[in-house]
Amino acid sequence: MADTVDPQGGGIVNYLFDPRHWTGADGIPTLIGEHLLYSLIALAIAAVIAVPLGIYIGVTGKGVFLIAGLANALRALPSVGLLILLVLLISPAFPSKMGYILPSLIVLVLLAVPPILTNTYAGVRAVDAAAVDAARGMGFRTMKILTDVQLPCSLPLVLSGVRSALLQIISTATIAAYISLGGLGRLLIDGKAQNDYSQMVAGAVLVALLALFFDQLLAFITRRVVSPGLTRRTIKSASIAEPAKTPVTV
Repeated sequence: MADTVDPQGGGIVNYLFDPRHWTGADGIPTLIGEHLLYSLIALAIAAVIAVPLGIYIGVTGKGVFLIAGLANALRALPSVGLLILLVLLISPAFPSKMGYILPSLIVLVLLAVPPILTNTYAGVRAVDAAAVDAARGMGFRTMKILTDVQLPCSLPLVLSGVRSALLQIISTATIAAYISLGGLGRLLIDGKAQNDYSQMVAGAVLVALLALFFDQLLAFITRRVVSPGLTRRTIKSASIAEPAKTPVTV
């Protein structure tokens, strides 16, 4: 009989710490690896699409309607319904497993594009006009202004969009299991089929922990790559490190 969740949550703990669930092709490490593979590939594709487009719109001001229109429309797409539709359209052309992987990636990319696109556009547009004018007055050309002024200043918002997109991807990548692919969604789908609620809750917990881990990882990366002047860390550090001055009496 399938395990159920006891009031103390012992069923979940037993499932997670059972060595049998950490080995083999269906083991938790393998599922996490597949989940991350889908997520990171989708994030990379979304970034390649959204970052240049957001920079172009932010610099030129052309196509601003895409931000409010297309981005909001993509957010409203029903993930599972779109996935099934794409499988029906694409899988006949691919007899291999790619006929199921490709629709999953398309859905995840569509979810990830809006936050990256809107944050990149907002970051470029939010750069202080005085800084841009000063760079132009120093003889910087448009590309030089972009790479040396606008992109460094917009980096906090761009990375915030990437962070938000990755969290959405990780939490939504469970739908890949709905069409018989791998990932942590297998614990949810298989657990529901077997009425194994401990397995289902364990899968949900692992997805949440994975999302929290990458959220903190990207927050750490942001603190390291963003200029201290933009986050005022230099000012705070200097004020803390500077000893209090005592008056000198003669």
